[in-house]
Amino acid sequence: MNEKKFPDNFLWGGAIAANQAEGAWNVDGKGPAISDVIRNGIVGGDFDGEVIPGEYYASHEAIDFYHRYKEDIALLAEAGLKCFRTSIAWSRIYPNGDEEQPNEKGLQFYDDLFDELHKYGMEPVITLSHFEIPLNLITKYGGWTNRKLIGFFERYAETVLRRYRGKVKYWLNFNEINHFHTIPLAAGGIVIEKEETKLQQIYQASHHVFVASAKAAKLCHEISPEAKMGAMLSLSPIYPHTCHPEDVFDSYQLRRRSLFYSDVMIRGYYPNYAKRIWKEQQIDLQMEDEDVEVIRDHTVDFLSFSYYRSSTHKAGMPILGNTGGIIGLDNPYLEKTEWGWPIDPKGLRYVCNELYDRYQIPLFIVENGYGGVDKVEDTGEINDDERIIYIKKHLIELYEALEDGCEILGYTWWGPMDIVSAGTGEMKKRYGFIYVDKDNDGKGTLNRSKKKSFYWYKKVIESNGQLLLHDEE
Repeated sequence: MNEKKFPDNFLWGGAIAANQAEGAWNVDGKGPAISDVIRNGIVGGDFDGEVIPGEYYASHEAIDFYHRYKEDIALLAEAGLKCFRTSIAWSRIYPNGDEEQPNEKGLQFYDDLFDELHKYGMEPVITLSHFEIPLNLITKYGGWTNRKLIGFFERYAETVLRRYRGKVKYWLNFNEINHFHTIPLAAGGIVIEKEETKLQQIYQASHHVFVASAKAAKLCHEISPEAKMGAMLSLSPIYPHTCHPEDVFDSYQLRRRSLFYSDVMIRGYYPNYAKRIWKEQQIDLQMEDEDVEVIRDHTVDFLSFSYYRSSTHKAGMPILGNTGGIIGLDNPYLEKTEWGWPIDPKGLRYVCNELYDRYQIPLFIVENGYGGVDKVEDTGEINDDERIIYIKKHLIELYEALEDGCEILGYTWWGPMDIVSAGTGEMKKRYGFIYVDKDNDGKGTLNRSKKKSFYWYKKVIESNGQLLLHDEE
């Protein structure tokens, strides 16, 4: 092997979310979350508002990580992971979201989980809110459109930051927060009342989240000066569909809609381009006197993001999105996954450079992976070569971004074990290098088994990326 390798302290890892993995949706005092009343995937699925008897909700059992985490962490340790990203289910800690006192059994679960990770030398990377807002905060308060959620979130954040001081070094505030625009219910508990007031609701909720993020960052730095608070966005690149100036500028404007969130949380102030949007859309942003100062003084320490695909945009086309990012027009230069997602490894290098040039703060790729159908051979082997090829190409481009001068903390494969798809509620759409025996109807043993990609990723980590960067297969 040649001398090319990733930085010595690079965090090789994997990532899941509580609502897609833990199950145990009403166990040990946990209250219902938004994910527990949505069928067919939290993004665009059927929002029931309450649990309907006889209906199937994939999150209720998921892959039962709540009871099987020791087994799963042992497998992740065998693969050599240096870090593991997951989320705290807010409604395990505050079942309704608005209680004065936390649920001790919920707190103890994450104590035990983080201790287990540290036993194997894995750094926890923890998201505070990952599409799992307590249901009561939506049905009673209207989600993040209500300013009261700032206080509820601040109480929750302070509780877990104090409880896990010394156990968690890397925190993420809100998962893919820019999805307020494309999937507002899942991302922000926002029930759109009328299309003509949609942007008013989204930008008001966004302001409340910015204040909450700043307060959480302040608490993090006061309680654990050695810990870091990061922002988390979905930031797959948007290319103009043609070189027509209208396509180019409209794509730029669309990109700003996402970067608006990182601009505020990293720079600490509202960008001028947002003020024009508010003026033209007649948005009346309600804020208190202290808000500007809080947002200014308590910015995040790093920018984490998910990357699955790129998209192409034509001026005037409908703007749609899902968990992979903006849904654009076909790019004739790219292949697609079985679910129709374009495969664009070069785009990862592109977006790393775009973001580092813009902010000059550390980056962290906390979601990237290949969703596909896996076949279990008669021998029990699972030869997921397409997944290996996908990850390999993306990691090579990530190395190139490091060579370009981007500061990148680490990479967490989404998700290291098969979990419930956020987009569709399926198990058939698998991302893991560990297979979980469960089907779309919830049937299966839940037994875990290693795929070919497990052994490949283990070798990548052992070589600190050198395996990727030489010519031999």
